[in-house]
Amino acid sequence: MPWDNNTGGGGRNNNGGPWGQSPGGGGPRKSGGTPNLEEILSRGRDQFKGGIPGGRWALIGGAVVIVIFWLMQSIYTIEPQEVGVELRFGKPKPELSYQGLHFHFWPIETVEKVNTTENQTSIGSVSTGRTSGPDGLMLSGDQNIVDVKFSVLWSVTDPVKYLFNVRDPADMVRSASESAMREVVGRRPAQDIFRDDRAGISTEVQKIIQGTIDSYGLGVNISRIAIENVAPPAEVADAFDEVQRAEQDEQRFQEEARKYANTLLGNARGQASQMREDAAAYKDRVVKEAEGEASRFTSVYDQYIKAPEVTRKRLYLETMEQVLGGSQKVIVDKGASGSGVLPYLPLPALRPAPGPAPATAPSSTLPEAPAAPTVSDDPTATPSVSR
Repeated sequence: MPWDNNTGGGGRNNNGGPWGQSPGGGGPRKSGGTPNLEEILSRGRDQFKGGIPGGRWALIGGAVVIVIFWLMQSIYTIEPQEVGVELRFGKPKPELSYQGLHFHFWPIETVEKVNTTENQTSIGSVSTGRTSGPDGLMLSGDQNIVDVKFSVLWSVTDPVKYLFNVRDPADMVRSASESAMREVVGRRPAQDIFRDDRAGISTEVQKIIQGTIDSYGLGVNISRIAIENVAPPAEVADAFDEVQRAEQDEQRFQEEARKYANTLLGNARGQASQMREDAAAYKDRVVKEAEGEASRFTSVYDQYIKAPEVTRKRLYLETMEQVLGGSQKVIVDKGASGSGVLPYLPLPALRPAPGPAPATAPSSTLPEAPAAPTVSDDPTATPSVSR
């Protein structure tokens, strides 16, 4: 485009440029006219020659702010219940960060924090109002529907695997737990999960969950399975309670019968043991007596061989002592007068009367006490005995 086209006059001005003046900028610009390029550049150079407002201190302050912000992003704190995993360009570093202050080169390096305390995942929603949650309804091995509420206690053992092997580790634990519980309950009768074998079911479920999450490399350890509540569906709750009460009555009757049987059996065993002990004692007593009699007979026989007459007389006296010692008798000595037993002698009064002791007879009715009888050395002599 020719320069004179911008003059507005249509003609060429030898002394002017496109804005009505020479390109060299000679001459002052008329008031209200359009500024030329040279003037604009000159003004810019003048402004940059004056420098940035604030000068050097503004640059230092900006640099300090940037450094402080970088340090705030580079220094991080790990709590006692946490473990930090540093990432360099998104790749985890082999070393872990534990409790305390740590430093990393941000933004080249970043850190992910993992809570290593025990976590709890609850499954099922059994309530007292007989409302069942869909995630807790399970089919048992005997075709009964049960509503199970249980909790899974787990903790992180490998933070790197926990962060990068599975997208949602908590949901993975929940899904594996629910699947394992349904598998175990489906193989067992409903009575096991209600009362009989909850501990065995918990142990089996824990093993299945641990094996499943280990196969995915989740880096989680299952510490315990707690079965909190088990209830039938609301539609059959009343009938189930009635069955439970009947089973409890059955067990109570069985326990009472077992207790009674044990009591009778214990008494019978005690009586049998007592009879055996009595028989053994009687046997020992009879055997000892027989052995004693045999030994006594042998010793008497040995003495008889040595002195037959003395032994014979001794045996006679001992025999008479045994025969007459326990009988009621009155030995009467004839004396010198030879009158024998007097007619008025009250022989029954000398015998002990049964019952209370008899009163003492008057001394006037009792005869004078006879003299002591004499015993002959002749074994064939028989004393006079009155009964």
